[in-house]
Amino acid sequence: MQIREIEISGYRSLREFQLKLGGITILVGPNGCGKSNIYQAIQLLGSAAHGQFARRVAEEGGVPSLSWAGHRHVSDDHRTRLAIKFDQLQYEMEFGRIAISERPSDGQYGEGLRLFKDDPDIKVETVELTGEKPITLFSRKGNSVRAKNLEGRTVDYPVRLLKNESVLSELREPEKFPELSSLRMLFADWRFYHDFRTDLQSPVRRNQLASMTPVLSHDASDLAAVVATIRTIGSAQEFDQFVDRAFPGVSVSIIEDDGELCLYMEYPGLARPLHARELSDGTLQYLCLLAALLTPRPASFMVFNEPETSMHVDLAQPLAEMIVAASRRSQLLITTHSSELAQHVKAQGNCKIIELEKVAGETVIRGEEVRSARAEVEDDDAAAVRAYRAALKKNEPED
Repeated sequence: MQIREIEISGYRSLREFQLKLGGITILVGPNGCGKSNIYQAIQLLGSAAHGQFARRVAEEGGVPSLSWAGHRHVSDDHRTRLAIKFDQLQYEMEFGRIAISERPSDGQYGEGLRLFKDDPDIKVETVELTGEKPITLFSRKGNSVRAKNLEGRTVDYPVRLLKNESVLSELREPEKFPELSSLRMLFADWRFYHDFRTDLQSPVRRNQLASMTPVLSHDASDLAAVVATIRTIGSAQEFDQFVDRAFPGVSVSIIEDDGELCLYMEYPGLARPLHARELSDGTLQYLCLLAALLTPRPASFMVFNEPETSMHVDLAQPLAEMIVAASRRSQLLITTHSSELAQHVKAQGNCKIIELEKVAGETVIRGEEVRSARAEVEDDDAAAVRAYRAALKKNEPED
């Protein structure tokens, strides 16, 4: 099931942001335009299926750190809204801070609960069957949870949730609620890659356990195992071709040593192969991306945040070819500073390139008409002043 659209509202620089996706979608923009905010918001949505939603929010600084950071219009909601649309299904979540009236002041658990004051309070979760007449398949408001069963009847959903837990993480009786189960599996299948560590102490440079590993971890700490797995049950020929496209005449080898796997690269003219700890940052970054994109177990949706980091511009062409090849198996979303990478991908495959910019602190798509929150606040103030002056004039005594 491909994602058609993602909506993000009230999240840092994303006041009301709509993103329509294709098979490959590339977000291009300068530092500070909000690319990483989009990446993190989608990653936050994906964490709901793993039971990590509250932890992810805490890692990002708590709800106050995630909220819309710009000027507020009087009609702006203080909640954050995340929504995702597929061909026939739509999932939506709204969360915010725990209401002041519900924050503990005393009692047996009051002091302890105050420690979690910045936890997310999930106000609303819904799943709808879209169409001319949308049908609500699942609805949560606070602790009240209702869902349609196989017979089409709306019943109480058998789950007890904390305020900071998504229902996707506490799925019960999936055979009775297939749409909810399907969404959970989709979200759990998503993969996110950003900022592979390549410093001298990075686990990428060390020997790794010899265990078949079809999916690269988010930090690439199992790179050697994934490369060995691709060579064993995946496309070894395709892997070697992409290595040669980036580094002509160079080959990658994996050697087992006492239960550990060692990654080496053999360069023409050198008397010995180079161990992973000797490779450049850009070379390791390229190998990590190659291992992620050529996985023998493709994900339905993969997101890469600035994959070109630390790589020479000459690697943009083979990286683009890797992205196009992977898009035959997965839907891809890429954020990048590199217009060269975006154009290389566009030249080889059908992709959407979306340019981002900031207007009055708000992340927007370049070319779209935007009315900033600041302008709306100023309009409200101006309207209030006009109304006040009109009232004064009306009450002035006649001569």
